[in-house]
Amino acid sequence: MGSNIQNCSAVELPSGLWLHCYFTICARDPSCLGRLECSQFYFISELSMCRFPFVFLRQKERKKSFSHFWRPSKCVTTLVQQTLVFSDEKERFDPTQFQDCIIQGLTETGTDLEAVAKFLDASGAKLDYRRYAETLFDILVAGGMLAPGGTLADDMTRTDVCVFAAQEDLETMQAFAQVFNKLIRRYKYLEKGFEDEVKKLLLFLKGFSESERNKLAMLTGILLANGTLNASILNSLYNENLVKEGVSAAFAVKLFKSWINEKDINAVAVSLRKVNMDNRLMELFPANKQSVEHFSKYFTEAGLKELSEYVRNQQTIGARKELQKELQEQMSRGDPFKDIILYVKEEMKKNNISEQTVIAIIWSSVMSTVEWNKKEELVAEQAIKHLKQYSPLLAAFTTQGQSELTLLLKIQEYCYDNIHFMKAFQKIVVLFYKAEVLSEEPILKWYKDAHLAKGKSVFLEQMKKFVEWLKNAEEESESEAEEGD
Repeated sequence: MGSNIQNCSAVELPSGLWLHCYFTICARDPSCLGRLECSQFYFISELSMCRFPFVFLRQKERKKSFSHFWRPSKCVTTLVQQTLVFSDEKERFDPTQFQDCIIQGLTETGTDLEAVAKFLDASGAKLDYRRYAETLFDILVAGGMLAPGGTLADDMTRTDVCVFAAQEDLETMQAFAQVFNKLIRRYKYLEKGFEDEVKKLLLFLKGFSESERNKLAMLTGILLANGTLNASILNSLYNENLVKEGVSAAFAVKLFKSWINEKDINAVAVSLRKVNMDNRLMELFPANKQSVEHFSKYFTEAGLKELSEYVRNQQTIGARKELQKELQEQMSRGDPFKDIILYVKEEMKKNNISEQTVIAIIWSSVMSTVEWNKKEELVAEQAIKHLKQYSPLLAAFTTQGQSELTLLLKIQEYCYDNIHFMKAFQKIVVLFYKAEVLSEEPILKWYKDAHLAKGKSVFLEQMKKFVEWLKNAEEESESEAEEGD
């Protein structure tokens, strides 16, 4: 049996509804027939969407003994419980009353954002922020609940205490950012709802005015800088329609300006890298404009030279990785050196990669194509044989003194990091000197002051006699030249 209906809350039964209540109950539980005195009952709730519309009543006065109270059957009790649950859900998911409460409170606080923050903090204890997060953030950003596309209905209640109605300057947006920060710190469960809200707002950008987009961009940049938002929300900017009409790129300019103003380009780079977006920024433009040159020109002219340089560097890093991967595949296939050289030079020109960068990539690729002997006395002979084979390829990209010095440093680093090669350093340098991969001047410069600290004493000692020989040979060449004059 269910609990006595006297224990339930009620509101007074409107005239004309008691008969419906009476017959609904009796239709479900005929044993109730004749036991209800309608004038003694209050109306509680009615659920029109329920399969069996049901109204629950309670006795107004105790005019009869307890034995005369109605005790509903199990069937009726179940219907009552379902009705109360469904009715409660229906009431809680109606955002209109929530919106009215928030807007009234914001209107009373006025433009004092400190008062706004205090009001929002206190209201969280009374209002259901968890269920109405979207409505709450719609109001704080746009002034009222947004319809699909980002518009506010003409008949919708709204407030001017919001981001879109504020002044379009960085200081004002910083103040609003503090409101959001305080709110989300106080109610941590709003974090996910706020990120979802910003993603939605970015998709609605076309529905906002230029001024509204600028304010939202500045606010978003500030919130990204202080960690309130995750950079993954920027995925919304890659929407095809936003990109096609140039909305995404224009919005990104304002966003990155405020973000970099709060932090710096290095902090921005770290945030982008964490969500694998560091190599996707060119997607802010249509496919036919996705080039480093176009990106650099657009953002440099907009005053974001540091972002342009960052993207150029990222593009170069990506190109380097692709170049090394392709090089290793070509070497493993045994492609002719002339074909490899042609491919590398085309990639250098295409991606603006320096010869110093390329020689480092080639060295790394050459050394990774073989399984090295673990015995120190045998690995030197194996290395000389292997590197002699690839000398023509290396020589093609050491046409500058700085490239030769870069190769020397890479050899030193490799021999230090791979202990079996410690005694092979001098032999490799001599081999490359004889094969005209390296020349006297870079070797002497390396020996004098351009070497690394790694294994310095060991490698300088190995090179001592060879360097002396080079110096003597150079002096002899100079004296012969003088005698010839």
